[in-house]
Amino acid sequence: MSTSKFSVVLLLIVIFPAIVFSKGELRVLNEDTWSEIITGEWMVEFYAPWCPACQQLQPLWKEFAQWSDDLSIKVGSVDVTTSPGLSGRFMITALPTIFHVKDGVFRQYRGARDKDSFISFVEEKKWTSIDPVSSWKSPQSLQMSTVSYFFKLAIFLRNMHTSLVQDFGIPYWGSYIIFGLLTILIGALLGLIVVCIIDCLCPSRIGGGYQPIPRNSDSSDKNKHESDGEFEAEDVIRDDSEDTDLRRRREQQNEE
Repeated sequence: MSTSKFSVVLLLIVIFPAIVFSKGELRVLNEDTWSEIITGEWMVEFYAPWCPACQQLQPLWKEFAQWSDDLSIKVGSVDVTTSPGLSGRFMITALPTIFHVKDGVFRQYRGARDKDSFISFVEEKKWTSIDPVSSWKSPQSLQMSTVSYFFKLAIFLRNMHTSLVQDFGIPYWGSYIIFGLLTILIGALLGLIVVCIIDCLCPSRIGGGYQPIPRNSDSSDKNKHESDGEFEAEDVIRDDSEDTDLRRRREQQNEE
């Protein structure tokens, strides 16, 4: 009997409050886990640790995340400094930026940045009055996936530049020269590859020499005779006109 009573007390004191007063958690997303937001309903914040406005929002965002279970949503955050590809995929141009996602449909939140506004935005479904992101700008599209790779490349080059300057002691101008030479070399290699591919797909015929199409000898001779005939006719007409002039002159002299 005592054991059963102890179990009931434990249930009331420990387990039941933990279930009733359970709080949601803030989910940290990155380039490997971002696809989770395609399913279900999400509120996602993009931030940077060095951003003052982001620093002010962080406590409020974490407090809002505790209401995620009650609102039947998931709340996430993305650090753009560690996930530059997501910054390009979502075209983040200002920080912090907040997106509402519902079953793969993306909408940017532009309301007040406080807990009550976030809650009412989800609870009252105010997101239905916002136009979703167009399909060609969707983070899932091929275009935005390509942009994300460019963002990754830019961050990689910046980190390489910083490493050359700080770790290896190379001056700024030396780093720029190295990048310039690498750019020229990579461009030349890519151009060579493209030329080889084109040559394989469309082989050139210049090496075989140009072979003119022979004309029909009969037709050429016929044209030649016709042209000779035209010249002879012109000569005959010209001679006749000259004889007529001489006759007229002689007749005039005889009359005189």
